[in-house]
Order: sequence, then C-alpha cells, then structure tokens
Amino acid sequence: MAKLTDEELEGFLSSSEGWTSQGDAIVKDFAFPGFRAAIAFVNRVAERAEAARHHPDIEVHYDHVRISLSTHDAGGVTDKDVAAAAEIDAAAGPDGG
Repeated sequence: MAKLTDEELEGFLSSSEGWTSQGDAIVKDFAFPGFRAAIAFVNRVAERAEAARHHPDIEVHYDHVRISLSTHDAGGVTDKDVAAAAEIDAAAGPDGG
C-alpha cells in the first residue's frame, strides 16, 4: 500500500475534525468524562482494529486517549490509516472526540 501524497494527506486533515499530522503519523486526542469511558472507547477501538487487522498506537491518560496511526511498512500514512481514523471517530460516539 502506497503512502499518501502530501496533497492527499492535507485533504484528509482539512476534511476531518481533530486529526493532525505528526511525523509519519496522524494523531488525535479524545477526551472522556472519566477513566471508565476512556477505557470503554479503547476497547471499542481494539475490536475495530482487530477486525481491520490494522492497529493504532494508543496512549491512555485517565480520561484522555491519544490515538496515533501510521502504516509502518509504507513509511507513513496510507488509505488504511484514513479508514481506521473514520472507524475510530465512529467508536468515540457521543462520549468523546
């Protein structure tokens, strides 16, 4: 899978809420009302990641979760990451984002 061009990456970033580019990855921070809600979100993300066989880096800080997506084999962000970002946003639901 090919890495997105700079123009494709900019298009994704300008059309999505909260995702930013950091190095060879796209990153988003999610806030939740508490630890349990944050962990429930992580579990929803884990289920979707397993189904897609594409796994994000996840950091949990009590009621905040940082997600980082990159396709390491491609050396950056690919369509797989953009698709995963959409699934992760859907998993956040009304509790976070």
